Amino acid sequence: MGRVWVMAAQSFVTTNFGVLYLAMGVASLGFMFYIVFSDIGQIKLGDVDAEPEFSLLSWGAMLFAAGIGGAVVFWGMVEWMYYLQNPPFHIEPFSEEATAWAATYGMFHWGPIAWSIYLVPALPMAYFLHVRKHKVLRISEAIRPVLGEKLARSWLGNIIDILFVFGMLGGGATSLGILVPLINEGLGGLFSFTPNATSQIAVLVGTTAIFAVSAWRGLKGGIEMLSDINMWLGLAVLLFVLVMGPTVFILDAGLNSIGLMLSNLVQMATWTEPFGDLNGFEDTGFHQSWTIFYWAWWLVFAPTVGLFIARISKGRRIKTMVAGSIFFGSLGCALFFIILGNYGLYLQLSGTLDVIQVMNDQSANAAFYAVLSQLPLSWLVTLAVVILLSIFTATTFDSIAYILSSAAEKKLDKEPARWHRLFWAFTLSLLPMSLLFLGGLQTLQTASIVSGVPLLLISMLLMVSMVRAAHYDLRFQPDYDEPEINIEEFPENDPWTEKGTWELPDEQSGEPSKS
Repeated sequence: MGRVWVMAAQSFVTTNFGVLYLAMGVASLGFMFYIVFSDIGQIKLGDVDAEPEFSLLSWGAMLFAAGIGGAVVFWGMVEWMYYLQNPPFHIEPFSEEATAWAATYGMFHWGPIAWSIYLVPALPMAYFLHVRKHKVLRISEAIRPVLGEKLARSWLGNIIDILFVFGMLGGGATSLGILVPLINEGLGGLFSFTPNATSQIAVLVGTTAIFAVSAWRGLKGGIEMLSDINMWLGLAVLLFVLVMGPTVFILDAGLNSIGLMLSNLVQMATWTEPFGDLNGFEDTGFHQSWTIFYWAWWLVFAPTVGLFIARISKGRRIKTMVAGSIFFGSLGCALFFIILGNYGLYLQLSGTLDVIQVMNDQSANAAFYAVLSQLPLSWLVTLAVVILLSIFTATTFDSIAYILSSAAEKKLDKEPARWHRLFWAFTLSLLPMSLLFLGGLQTLQTASIVSGVPLLLISMLLMVSMVRAAHYDLRFQPDYDEPEINIEEFPENDPWTEKGTWELPDEQSGEPSKS
């Protein structure tokens, strides 16, 4: 009965609010283009002499680990299996065209639009935290230019902040619900035991211990260190699969998928299948099951990831934060889908391993490790992937615990108190630990997606708030002008002239003067 209610609620949201989610995705990407190419993008997050707290690579690794976590490893490997059997655009399943789209759609769902949705709350929060020096890290604080201070700090602001916390807890618990069984099954295969409830609890306790230590150490000693380990370990696994797998096929399919996605981005982002169930047309429900679901899912996570991106971006320009987040985030996800996904796809197409049959007969987790088992040194690769999944999980939850403790602080001068970070770290693990054995994870997942419906409106308010606050402040800058660079001084050496030195051009001919 509970499952029926859960599916009904999810179906109601995706069917009746689906077009709003799709429109929100397109609007978010368009808004990021506007920010990057407008004067707002030139604004520095912090004082004139403020330097970035983290190197560019560490910053990119941190936002990627917080925004995606271990889920990209799993879905990068298996998502194409679902698309090949039930492709979009009414394409024949298992056809060549269906195969091309199966290799492409994962990158689209985890690409620029996903990271643009994350950046919607990140922009105003970063502006108010680093530019306006508001020592509060809450969503209600970011929409004050629209609602006004009185309303933003009233019951309405409290409800907005509660929805944000609920989305974090629900989204985080569901992520653990995907990753803990995956890690558990990997350990069972490595050490020859049958995964059970006890081993599942042990995995939860282990990952909790990792991110509790990291939460205690804070941003620089904890999250940054784990994110750097994640980045290098992840790159090592991907490089090994690329080199030891069908390298040419992986690269060919990857480049083809990038081209297919870029040339069809608008169609993919706006496909609503409006003629289904009319006059006998087939309604596949693809966009509801995948695209709308993903946009709703990113929206629920957006306040968490957005606040974290805002927190770690001090010292950078707004355009750098936006372009860097989309670049690092989309590139990181694309690498997993291109290398892991296309390796699995190659096994399927070449007849080496019927991965789809393994998934349909057993589970997606079984298919995941079946693909890894085809690699040389598969035991070592599986161990590396299990460690990667564990650290990814710990980093994601460490980031969520950091943001929850920051949001709960009345005044955020530096970092939230250690005891506060540890409290949220253990709270985040206890909730999914109980739900894993009560069978309520899907209920919580759907509830968090339903709670994302009001976030559609809040997203629009956040975009308006960012523009209103920045434009208001720009008008009061005495030396403000359109950003431009005038090239007036030239070096004596000029490699593009026969003489090799720079001379003032002759006004009549336009050529360098002979004198």
